[in-house]
Amino acid sequence: MTVAVYAPLKAPDHPVPSGDRAMARALIAALELAGYTPQVVSGLRIYDGRGDAGLQADLVAKAQMEIDRLLASDQAAGWTHWLTYHNYYKAPDLIGPVVCRALGIPYLQVESTRASKRLEGPWAAFATASEAACNAADAVLYLTERDSQALRRDAPEGQRLIHLHPFLARADLPAQSDLSGPMLSVGMMRHGDKLASYALIAQTLALIRHQDWQLDIVGDGPARDEVAALMAPFGGRVQLRGMQTGHALDAYYAYASLLLWPGVNEAFGLTYLEAQAAGIPVVAQDRDGVRDVVVGMHPAPQEGPAALARDVTALLADPVARSAAGTTARAQVAAHHLLPAAARTLAKALEDCAR
Repeated sequence: MTVAVYAPLKAPDHPVPSGDRAMARALIAALELAGYTPQVVSGLRIYDGRGDAGLQADLVAKAQMEIDRLLASDQAAGWTHWLTYHNYYKAPDLIGPVVCRALGIPYLQVESTRASKRLEGPWAAFATASEAACNAADAVLYLTERDSQALRRDAPEGQRLIHLHPFLARADLPAQSDLSGPMLSVGMMRHGDKLASYALIAQTLALIRHQDWQLDIVGDGPARDEVAALMAPFGGRVQLRGMQTGHALDAYYAYASLLLWPGVNEAFGLTYLEAQAAGIPVVAQDRDGVRDVVVGMHPAPQEGPAALARDVTALLADPVARSAAGTTARAQVAAHHLLPAAARTLAKALEDCAR
């Protein structure tokens, strides 16, 4: 059975690493483990980050060309389902609903979000298209409780809403960290929410009472200079390690003492799962999305950097507590956030929609 896969925001083969790309690739791996043949059917990026009516109209025209191409292709006759990843008002799925209606196959979405307040304003056309695509889905698999609230509120009659836990593209746990190295922060260096997290980290570091702390930062991006400036007061205690992926990133997880990432407006944050899979305790803020994947109690955002510094200091000073927190987190990832659990959820959703 062949599942047509489409990610309007960022294709699985996009050259720039990100959580979106990682999640799209993880979905493909989970489909394969579930016994399906995933086929990425389009690389058309449908994204408007500025609220540009002209750009939206141009992308609608390009989407229609893709629809015509796909329906004329020989491959379309072999598709048993269509799965779209991350439909929302800036990146609506303009292709999947039309193709599925024409072919008479089930249409599923993963991580679709509703934003009725965007139905007016510069994104009105795309927000309307996103809502229509979400309405057309036979099933929507949501990753966070925050997303599920609007999905439940506005779901059309008969639509299945299914909780798919965020997951890593691996079937088993990595080696456990020995927790002997520096603290670790992992995040893209972009302006906006990511830079806000880095600013919170800098404020937190200034308040840590433990004397021997060090921090490795893994990440890169257009805000690198700003991140470097934020960390400059700490001298050699903070090392910017650049972008790391695959085994190079695993090497940092293999000895990090804890992960420090506040999580400003994170959808959920795969770095939390990667760290916890290695048995690394996390210091973060208690935010929507973050609490769907991070184990334990964490301070509210209004408690500020002082609360983060308190948690960091406590963990650095107590190796036993640090190890226990990491062990608990590792068990949670093993139970809910690896490929086998995701494959089971996806397989049931696909089977139910086919029936």
